Amino acid sequence: MTDKLSNAQIAWRAAQDIADGAYVNLGIGFPEMVAKFQPPGREAVFHTENGVLGFGEAPKPGEEDWDLINAGKKAITLKPGSAFFHHADSFAMVRGGHLDVAILGAYQVAQNGDLANWSTGPKGVPAVGGAMDLVHGARRVAVITDHVTKDGKPKLLEACTLPLTGVGCVTRVYTSLAVIDIEGGKFVLREKLPSISFDELQALTGATLHLDGPVADLIVPEV
Repeated sequence: MTDKLSNAQIAWRAAQDIADGAYVNLGIGFPEMVAKFQPPGREAVFHTENGVLGFGEAPKPGEEDWDLINAGKKAITLKPGSAFFHHADSFAMVRGGHLDVAILGAYQVAQNGDLANWSTGPKGVPAVGGAMDLVHGARRVAVITDHVTKDGKPKLLEACTLPLTGVGCVTRVYTSLAVIDIEGGKFVLREKLPSISFDELQALTGATLHLDGPVADLIVPEV
């Protein structure tokens, strides 16, 4: 396959669309990287579903306080004004529509915005967890993912075949090859790597890519 973005570069691109002061939940694993790449002059307020609001970067090795962790059990630091609260209150924030953005990983995304990011298979995430609440509680839901699976199969599909996390919830997908919006039940291409043609990208996508204007070059720094 053609050159592709690294996970860090995908996370960097997603971070550029987070507004200053936004309340943001980042999914466990790969999406947590988004927190490293806040644009200069902007500061998001990060929420973790186990009950912290306003946490900062990961501590340096050896400086961890293991009473301070995120939902993925990784050590965090606290920013001035950060707050702790009960797990139930955290989910009240999620379900009450108080989060501006949720950014998650995905196994599959359908052209109508359906998301599958857990699996009942032997190597899958063993339960859907809080993602089901996040995708319907946050005002905007974005996905960051490789464009294809490890064996080269499309992750962007006409319809998901794995158990759904949410229905019609995803509005933008940041992949290793492109930035794609979901509008009117269709994948609308916004940006792609200059090194890949539209036809090559379409061949790696399991549903039709639509155009409604010029497609920008997906340019990211080395991070």
